[in-house]
Amino acid sequence: MFGHSDIWRSIDKLAAAHGLSASGLARRAGLDPTTFNKSKRITREGKPRWPSTESISKILDATGASMGELVTHMYDGAIPEGLRTFPVLGMAQAGREGYFDDAGYPTGTGWDDIPFPDVGDPHAYALEISGNSMEPVYRDGDIIIVSPQASIRRGDRVVLKTRDGEVMAKVLRRRSARRYELQSVSAEHDDRSVPIEEVEWAARILWASQ
Repeated sequence: MFGHSDIWRSIDKLAAAHGLSASGLARRAGLDPTTFNKSKRITREGKPRWPSTESISKILDATGASMGELVTHMYDGAIPEGLRTFPVLGMAQAGREGYFDDAGYPTGTGWDDIPFPDVGDPHAYALEISGNSMEPVYRDGDIIIVSPQASIRRGDRVVLKTRDGEVMAKVLRRRSARRYELQSVSAEHDDRSVPIEEVEWAARILWASQ
C-alpha cells in the first residue's frame, strides 16, 4: 500500500507541520536525534530501512498527531483514486459509549480518517492497536481494518465488544447458540468463552498493517 519513500516523506512532513526538523522530531519523541536522518534510511548494503512501529508511536504521542494525519501526509492531503477514507479509532476508545451503534457500525464523533483501498463494506472502519497485549500478531500502533458486514467463520480473526465495554481481538474457534469460543492471538493471554447475551457485537478483521 505504502512505499518506503512514502513513509519517510510523511515523517518529514509531520515534523515540518510542527515546526521541527526530522532530528528535532526525533529528539522531542525521546529518540536518538539521528533516528530519522536521511543517512539512516538506507542500510550500508543499499537496502531500504523502515522506521520502527515503536518510533512512529513515539512521534505521534510527542506531537499529538493521529495515525490518520500521518498517513494523509503521504498523499499531500489528497486521496488518490482507488482509495477511500475510513474512520479510525484507538482500540482503547472503542470500549467507550458513543462510537458504535447497536449493530456495531461506527457512529458519532471523535473518529479520525485514514486512506485505504476500498474493501467493499461502506461501514468498514479502522482500529489502532494500543499496548502489547496482542503481540506478536498485533503490535502497538498497528492498524486493523474491521468489517461489520462480513460474515464470520471459524478461524477468522475478529474484534468483539462485550456489553461491559471490553474490546478484544481474538480468533473465532467456534460460535454456538450460546457462546463465542475465542482463541487469544497472544500465547501470554488466556482464551475466552463469552456468552452470547454478553456480546454487544462482533466483526471480522479484514487486514492488518503488519
